[in-house]
Amino acid sequence: MVPRPDVNTILYATDIGEQTRPVFRMAVSLARRYEARILMVHVVPPLGSSALSLMDSYLSEEDAEKIHQEGMQQMLDSMKEQLQQFKEEEIEAYNINRIPVTEIIVVSGSYPSKEILRVAEEHNAEMIVIGKSTHSFFHSDVMGTTARRVLRYSPIPVLLVPNPPER
Repeated sequence: MVPRPDVNTILYATDIGEQTRPVFRMAVSLARRYEARILMVHVVPPLGSSALSLMDSYLSEEDAEKIHQEGMQQMLDSMKEQLQQFKEEEIEAYNINRIPVTEIIVVSGSYPSKEILRVAEEHNAEMIVIGKSTHSFFHSDVMGTTARRVLRYSPIPVLLVPNPPER
């Protein structure tokens, strides 16, 4: 008999939305099967160059940096609250007492795939669960850039879960 792979930590990467619920449910199912914990991670893009340029035009460098840091922290905190609410909604929808999410991580970065892989490495995750697709201009499913890059560069198994079609 082949031994079951050792999976103690699953990183669930999310962009938060209705289309991600089946992806999250797959991560929960795997975590229960392996008796693993789930780390939820969401990557927030940094302020764009036009916003930074506007701030630099009207504020001193010190004030602009302070506002940028405070604003980014508020954004990260807000996203963390949304992820917590998402988790609680799933607990209620499943009618269960616990979902094995042990940590919610929100980071900022220009390249979500790099941040996802960095967080997975920092937390010694043995698996990444991520949604597979995004929609093209012609409403057909294509593999999203983030999913494609995570799959290509990940040294650990990646489970790509199809997102259901929009209705």
